[in-house]
Amino acid sequence: MSIRVTLFEDNHSLRISLYHLINGTDGFECVGAFENCTNLVKNIKNSQPNIVLMDIGMPGINGIEAVKILRENFPELKVIMQTIFEEDDKIFESILAGASGYILKNTSPARILESIKEAFEGGAPMSPTIATRVLKMVSIPHSLLKKDVFNLTAREREILALLVEGMSYQRIGDVCAISIDTVRGHIRNIYEKLHVHSKGEAVAKAIKKNIV
Repeated sequence: MSIRVTLFEDNHSLRISLYHLINGTDGFECVGAFENCTNLVKNIKNSQPNIVLMDIGMPGINGIEAVKILRENFPELKVIMQTIFEEDDKIFESILAGASGYILKNTSPARILESIKEAFEGGAPMSPTIATRVLKMVSIPHSLLKKDVFNLTAREREILALLVEGMSYQRIGDVCAISIDTVRGHIRNIYEKLHVHSKGEAVAKAIKKNIV
């Protein structure tokens, strides 16, 4: 089964390039390519993607606003932000909005496809420079950490911290020396305890509440 991708990109040439990249690769299918988010919910209902590749800097409804709308209407849908920006506020807003990943537009075609696959498999793909900024943003002095009121176990807190770092389920399993099914089980428990429904929401809450 191919990974179904819908993309939103106002740059015509880039939109066409991404369309051909996705459709021209085995295991991937571009089921929709749109220049704006004017009919966002309708576009998603019609195309039924597994992954959305979202430009952050579009006119009208921008990418961050679009992610919020998608979270309300399609809480399980994975959204990867794609942008030329590296500003901390844009990254943080995207994470809080519920984005599943954040990559730069100068990312290589091979890495874009890897990021789509990684998000589909439960990971949180990020360009290296973005990941570095995220780590700096969440580097909070231990003395400022708040008491964990969510009753997470030590293992759950460890896995949540690795999610914040952008690791995939497979990578978390390797680091913690546990199976990917065990990782998924812990993450389900984390979602339940944090009252969230996606990785982006879990990461955002971990950051906002200083959980890890």
